Amino acid sequence: MEDQATIAGDEHGQIIFDVFARGCPSRETMEHITSRWGILAMAALGEGTYRFNALRRRVDGVSEKMLAQTLQALERDGLVHREAQATIPPKVEYSLTPLGREASRRLLDLIEWLEGEMPQVMAARERQDGGPTGG
Repeated sequence: MEDQATIAGDEHGQIIFDVFARGCPSRETMEHITSRWGILAMAALGEGTYRFNALRRRVDGVSEKMLAQTLQALERDGLVHREAQATIPPKVEYSLTPLGREASRRLLDLIEWLEGEMPQVMAARERQDGGPTGG
């Protein structure tokens, strides 16, 4: 059920989405994309099409159950395409939709930035934790 207080319309009747509003559906999609496994699955799929087990190996540490749930949520949001081929055994491949590719590109920018800034992050952690450079 939509929360009318948080899903407002403009003067033309177009829905205005506001991720800061509690009942806005954009918040749920943001949670799917930016969850620990969502961001990693999206980034990996940005590299190309993967079969389930190959994707699970690429996203090191994710359980089969969590990856399946993550992919289902991203597929429902229109970000991931699941293609099942009627072979024995069944062959299922995952890829990004055009919307998913755009999201993945933006996530990869964040990941690259984060990896490049990790020396500063590690130094800040050391200072905060009272390490050799901390007080």
